[in-house]
Amino acid sequence: MNEMTTPQEKLTIKDFTSDQEVRWCPGCGDYAILKCMQRTLPELGATRENTVFVSGIGCSSRFPYYMDTYGFHTIHGRAPAIATGVKLAKPELDVWVITGDGDGLSIGGNHLMHAIRRDVDLNILLFNNQIYGLTKGQYSPTSVVGTKTPSTPQGSVDPTLNPIAFALGSGARFVARTVDTAQKHMPDVFKRAHAFKGASFVEILQNCIVYNDAIWEEITNKKTAPDHQLLLEHGMPMIFGAERNKGIIFNAKSFALEVVTIGENGITEGDILVHDETSLQMARMLGDLGENPSEPAPMGVIYAAEADQSYVDAVRGQMVSEKGKRSLKDIIHGGQTWVVE
Repeated sequence: MNEMTTPQEKLTIKDFTSDQEVRWCPGCGDYAILKCMQRTLPELGATRENTVFVSGIGCSSRFPYYMDTYGFHTIHGRAPAIATGVKLAKPELDVWVITGDGDGLSIGGNHLMHAIRRDVDLNILLFNNQIYGLTKGQYSPTSVVGTKTPSTPQGSVDPTLNPIAFALGSGARFVARTVDTAQKHMPDVFKRAHAFKGASFVEILQNCIVYNDAIWEEITNKKTAPDHQLLLEHGMPMIFGAERNKGIIFNAKSFALEVVTIGENGITEGDILVHDETSLQMARMLGDLGENPSEPAPMGVIYAAEADQSYVDAVRGQMVSEKGKRSLKDIIHGGQTWVVE
């Protein structure tokens, strides 16, 4: 007698859509990110019972309410710590961290740094709109110098924090960038982040239509985007521009990347740098690219290099090796303890 098997149900975007009313401002970039995630999860073969979204505080952090999966809306900046606990307890789960530039890089900067440094197998999505939206438009760590807000009425004098440089400086092994309007590009980045074994960090350029509208206009406008986006592809030359005649070279004198025009000053397509997503040195230079308005913003996978062993495996390996040998009480009282009388 042949064993009967039940075909696995094919999930759709509706299966990952909760019954909660979405409460973001009309036109907010968060809508596009939410729909993209709900559409991408079925393509990943994800299931609702094995998927968890963990968020902190902020507009983006309402995300778990709108996903028909498990989720935690936690406290300000602490989503990476909660997510780390979830992943260590249940490593079979897909754990996504949803945070913003204020939540993740200001209040929660320390927690985010250590989750990345430990290479916990989390998919971290940082929505960057360069402003605190939920609390009425105060400047954030990623606001550009001169940004006028209720908390910086004369303009911000703080140097701008670069999320890509922050992640790489924290030891990230997977770093990528996409934008809320890129409905074809964003799913591919999500899929790469999901497939990576370790902490995957994705910066999503997101528009706040109320407090910082059009901050990414040059990158998202169809007319200007070709000249302001550098779409990265591993093993391919870094060429961009509306006429596909601009490229990136390495300038040995300045020891930095430089924008050139193919056909000028003897530059040929053969001189253009080829993207190597496994190169940390190249990733660091790409992370700085785009800070000058004349430079394009790198989009896609900037760096990807898996470690030999994951943090989760290492911690759980210790748990297995110690199981049955000592009780928790023995461990707590087994070191340097004393009694205060």
